[in-house]
Amino acid sequence: MSKARMGRRLLALGLACACSGAIATGFPERPLRLVAASAAGGGTDIIARLLAQRMTEQWGQQVIVDNRPGGGGVIATDITAKSVPDGHTLLLQSVGISYAPALYKNLPFDVKRDIAAVTIVGSQPFVLAVHPSLPVKSVADLVALAKAKPGSLRYASGGVSGASHMGGELFRVTAAIDIVHVPYKGTGPGTTALLGGEVQIGIAGVGTLMPHARTGKVRALAVTGAKRSPAAPDLPTVAENGLPGYAFDVWYGVFAAAKTPRPLLGRINGDINAALRDPETVKRFAASGVDLIGGSVEEANRYLQAEMAKWAKVIREAGIKAE
Repeated sequence: MSKARMGRRLLALGLACACSGAIATGFPERPLRLVAASAAGGGTDIIARLLAQRMTEQWGQQVIVDNRPGGGGVIATDITAKSVPDGHTLLLQSVGISYAPALYKNLPFDVKRDIAAVTIVGSQPFVLAVHPSLPVKSVADLVALAKAKPGSLRYASGGVSGASHMGGELFRVTAAIDIVHVPYKGTGPGTTALLGGEVQIGIAGVGTLMPHARTGKVRALAVTGAKRSPAAPDLPTVAENGLPGYAFDVWYGVFAAAKTPRPLLGRINGDINAALRDPETVKRFAASGVDLIGGSVEEANRYLQAEMAKWAKVIREAGIKAE
């Protein structure tokens, strides 16, 4: 390559880097929108509001949570996929983004093509709880009752193909029982239904159900994860409490439109990771039962791809279908 040509390429590269740096350092220019794939009061909403508060403080611009429940996060993800890729519209989505492609044949977006993972915020187990009127004290009791009365017990979810639905279906399949799925428009309404006795079983975040368990409004049986939760250390896992082989942890991530410039994704990722390392942030999330994860953009995208592959296999082998 001639010296002149090499000089032109280095100049072009330098200009590109300068422009990318300007994009990253000038961010954010106005209030931001954090689209939460959950109704108000749901687990994703709780995480979104904790994160939005911290990022508002860090960025000096208001981060507004925009609740868009429905379709297991499909609505919220579609909004983000079609947004202007300037970093001012972000998505707070749960594990649902990784199994939606395996559940739905005609998604209005392609997760691999249209969505970029920014960072994986953290994970938490859900809580399996029942209405106090149900005569069960353990997961083993619940499974026995469901087998004795097939089709008579109903469980609430925050919507078709949402995390609580998938956790419930995994429970149904693993236990080989016949329980009826009742979808609501968000975890909040589903929890209200459990409190009122419209359904007998609920599966939702530690931060959502444990306050009601402590006041006796629901009976918490177990956490759904592979290990006990620091937010409810005395609560056994489902596997410990009568259903070996069951484990369901829910993770939460921040995502953006795929065409968002990589330097800008890096800037947002770095700022979120800085917030996640802050002792006060750790304390706030721990109170909601969330174990913080963080990591680079590349790690987040590898994590997403691995989860997509895992859930595609689970859904195929278990025969789980969107209703």
